[in-house]
Amino acid sequence: MSAAADPALAKALDALALSGILIEHRVIQPSDESALLPIEASTISPAPEKRRASGAARIVGRALLKRLGVPEAAIPKRVSGAPLWPEGVTGSFAHDSVVAVAAAGLRRDVEAVGIDIEPATMLPEDMFELVTTARERSQIADDPYHGRLLFAVKESVYKAVHPLDGKFLDYQDIEVDLAGQTARTRTRRTLDIRFCVSTHLVVVAWIGPA
Repeated sequence: MSAAADPALAKALDALALSGILIEHRVIQPSDESALLPIEASTISPAPEKRRASGAARIVGRALLKRLGVPEAAIPKRVSGAPLWPEGVTGSFAHDSVVAVAAAGLRRDVEAVGIDIEPATMLPEDMFELVTTARERSQIADDPYHGRLLFAVKESVYKAVHPLDGKFLDYQDIEVDLAGQTARTRTRRTLDIRFCVSTHLVVVAWIGPA
């Protein structure tokens, strides 16, 4: 396995095995910003660390396009921040300072998908009540990550639904049922969710075919 892969994370992502959705990751490398195509670079922050992570994400994204049988293409960033995938493809990027991940599928198989990656650590105390609803807090008393998983779920849900609806959602606008593996938004979208835990928390949220 190459230096651009995290073996533990790769094993955890493989175990998700989602129908119609492909997921890959990349450990961010020092020269990954060079992978940005001109149209992509023009839509991304000039900050070196942002460009490097965005380059890594697009390396992963183009690998997914190849696996989907779609010709290699630029994946620029929209004004909203969401990636603009080729016609017929839906997908999502996420990264921290170490790893970039991407999820993608054909729209004939999945209407929308969002992904998020977070460190496998506790959510800061000052964010806990901001992120969680009262109902969620009553169900996660023994959560070792103190709401970090819910934070990741809500980030992935937002990434999936915002390109469809164009509406801002606060954390309180998304209600998560971890046991039922679903999330529901105030805009009446219901999404399936799955997650894995290794060196990071990774969550995928999606809506099935229209």
